[in-house]
Amino acid sequence: MKRRTFITLLAASSVAACARPVHATIRGLTMGTSYAVELAAPIDDAVRTRLAELIEVELAAINRAMSTFDPRSELSEFNRRQDLHWTPASRGLLEVLDSASRISTSTQGAFDVTVGPLVDLWGFGPEYRTQRVPNDALIERVRESVGYQHVQTDPSAGAIRKRHSRTQVDLGAIAPGYGVDRLAMMLDGQGVHDYLVEIGGEFRARGTTAAGRPWRVGIERPVEGRRVLGETVVLENRAICTSGTTKDFFEQDGRHYSHIIDPRTSRPVEHPPMAVSVVADTAIEADASATALVVLGPERGYALAQARGLAALLVTASGPTFDVRITDALRPHLLG
Repeated sequence: MKRRTFITLLAASSVAACARPVHATIRGLTMGTSYAVELAAPIDDAVRTRLAELIEVELAAINRAMSTFDPRSELSEFNRRQDLHWTPASRGLLEVLDSASRISTSTQGAFDVTVGPLVDLWGFGPEYRTQRVPNDALIERVRESVGYQHVQTDPSAGAIRKRHSRTQVDLGAIAPGYGVDRLAMMLDGQGVHDYLVEIGGEFRARGTTAAGRPWRVGIERPVEGRRVLGETVVLENRAICTSGTTKDFFEQDGRHYSHIIDPRTSRPVEHPPMAVSVVADTAIEADASATALVVLGPERGYALAQARGLAALLVTASGPTFDVRITDALRPHLLG
């Protein structure tokens, strides 16, 4: 799963390209990363200040609901619970958990917000621990509490619950996408029609740039130490998100173990390093789908993306070169 605390080795980093001039850019920090909102239409200082305040309000609300770093957040309190009772949940947390469950089902469990304890067990969590292959008995014990089916939502009642007392939820692979969507909705509500929103490399655009052209987002080739531009996506009222492997791994007995844990096997994925970018109507859909395709790997990931009609770009390292796969649904979004 995508963990934003890791340094990325092979992530097709998205960068805004051909989007100048802009009339205003609002920047800040959130969710352990940065955000930027580029506005193409001219605005005065008072409007800019007001939009900046609204952005901070939206992002603060998301962090209060979904942060695993804030012990007082709604999600942290849910993770501490060991009972299996229904508990009230905010609309935002319900929406994200409901979306996560739907995407988990559609990807045969490749996307799973409960995989965190397995990531920790293999030594890739936020707290340092020895990186070595755990014994099978310990893997099976931790595996008992991992599984998206262990988290239930009831939107009509506004409640959530666990089906296993030790289940833990980490929304790091989907909350940034949700945050991008929330900011886009806020801007729409304020009558802003031309913008590019970005949180930690996840983008959503509407309208055109200040030059009157569609927003263009470049996908960088995963070349360590320098920036090499690959495909360019024309982002017309769409979102694009990227997920990928990192340089975080260990070796034991001559075998390579990646930090990307497959929640279905409870073990690191065995396919070559890769990165995936997905274009979708919403950033939450693109964010979680990109993560799932990385877990599935180049063959199964590409097959699933084609079958589901996902607009996806899959880049796999093959020695000094890269194997690039583009789904049929992505081709209309590519420049040239």
